[in-house]
Amino acid sequence: MEKYSIMKSMNMHRKKGKRTILEMTQILKRHGYCTLGEAFNRLDFSSAIQDIRRFNYVVKLLQLIAKSQLTSLSGVAQKNYFNILDKIVQKVLDDHHNPRLIKDLLQDLSSTLCILIRGVGKSVLVGNINIWICRLETILAWQQQLQDLQMTKQVNNGLTLSDLPLHMLNNILYRFSDGWDIITLGQVTPTLYMLSEDRQLWKKLCQYHFAEKQFCRHLILSEKGHIEWKLMYFALQKHYPAKEQYGDTLHFCRHCSILFWKDSGHPCTAADPDSCFTPVSPQHFIDLFKF
Repeated sequence: MEKYSIMKSMNMHRKKGKRTILEMTQILKRHGYCTLGEAFNRLDFSSAIQDIRRFNYVVKLLQLIAKSQLTSLSGVAQKNYFNILDKIVQKVLDDHHNPRLIKDLLQDLSSTLCILIRGVGKSVLVGNINIWICRLETILAWQQQLQDLQMTKQVNNGLTLSDLPLHMLNNILYRFSDGWDIITLGQVTPTLYMLSEDRQLWKKLCQYHFAEKQFCRHLILSEKGHIEWKLMYFALQKHYPAKEQYGDTLHFCRHCSILFWKDSGHPCTAADPDSCFTPVSPQHFIDLFKF
């Protein structure tokens, strides 16, 4: 009986989530957002990538489009997509921030394009095949540029990361939500490497991203019988989606029927504006145009 109640509750949550997306989709269509491409064109993602809080959100959205929605974009939306991608790549080449994210995005995009180009005639590709081949060559060139990217050592006579006390360095590591970021920072100095290998740090990271039941299914023990939290984190990542964390996200106002960035806000006329706002993750943004 208890199992039935839990399953019933889960199904109700799924139905409620789907109903919310359907309602948002219908409202957006009334305001001119009929397709993913139209929404992508109307929202100013070119400016958003200049804001460090929104950069990861836009990259994730482009990655999801690359994986499954590329053929749904109109010719204008495709052009906009690749223009934004070009700006992202150039930004990373200039400031050296988040190269790993862009490498993952370009890898997914090149894989999708290879499949689509090989299957031309079997799948719908909007535009001339030569244009798509040219785009693929551009992506491969970007990948090579990122592969050759060299981090220049900055000359700074002031306080550096290495000068901070251990408890502050530890505090910085505990604020990371991505395991690869922890590993990367651990490569900077021997002290940071020691702190980055802390079992408690990886335990907290696993607990943040995954449920206890998931731990039990993929338990990894050392020879001494200790849980290998670092290995478990990467093992769990292969089976379950990690929590997504963004500095700023798109939100939807049900009262005003508008999409907006949370940190920018918008002048809602409702009596209780906060109750009208619904966060829109990159996946939810894609889902809005699947119905």
